[in-house]
Amino acid sequence: MPQKFDPSLIPPFPTLAFEKRIAENGCKLIAGLDEAGRGALAGPLFAAAVILPIEKVGLAEALIGVRDSKQMSALERQIWAEKIKAEALDWAVAYIEPAEIDAVGMGKAGRQVFERAIQKLKTHPCYLLLDYFKLPSARLPQMALVKGDQRSLSIACASVLAKTSRDTFMMELAGSGDPYGLAQNKGYGTEEHLRAIEALGLSPHHRRTFCEHLLQGRLFD
Repeated sequence: MPQKFDPSLIPPFPTLAFEKRIAENGCKLIAGLDEAGRGALAGPLFAAAVILPIEKVGLAEALIGVRDSKQMSALERQIWAEKIKAEALDWAVAYIEPAEIDAVGMGKAGRQVFERAIQKLKTHPCYLLLDYFKLPSARLPQMALVKGDQRSLSIACASVLAKTSRDTFMMELAGSGDPYGLAQNKGYGTEEHLRAIEALGLSPHHRRTFCEHLLQGRLFD
């Protein structure tokens, strides 16, 4: 059986401990990666890649407020996203559309969106730090960390940029006529969102396979 993760390994806030350990072996261009929107019923899956200047004095202190994006308020994420962009050596955001997710499945879509984020970087990383997942196709040394967005500052920064980018996209997607409440629910399966789907059907922005499976389950509850 797989060994259970020890919660005591989670520090009070994400640190550069993993990055510095990797840098000791000569690799300093380390990309932290994370995604946003995996569990949503509508909208794209986003991913971000962030390379921090890990040797910069005071970097950890400058980004001390960065956390796993789920632990931050929307306002905190917006404020820290701008600070992350200012401090980062390089960063990039990519996404994959609902129709692509339906076509290839979430597992493959998740790998593809990470690949796209890496490809958009102007600086080629020599190591990847990921939250839980591995990316064999990248052919780069990498580490998959359980609760990575709570342990690695690079991953936490990617978490914030992926989340803020996706939230902004979803609010713009909703526009003025938003019968599904996408500006509020960001595509996630709130009760109001599910009722709207049942009443109106699916829009082109919905992940059809996700929604049909969920709605079928509701019919038999």
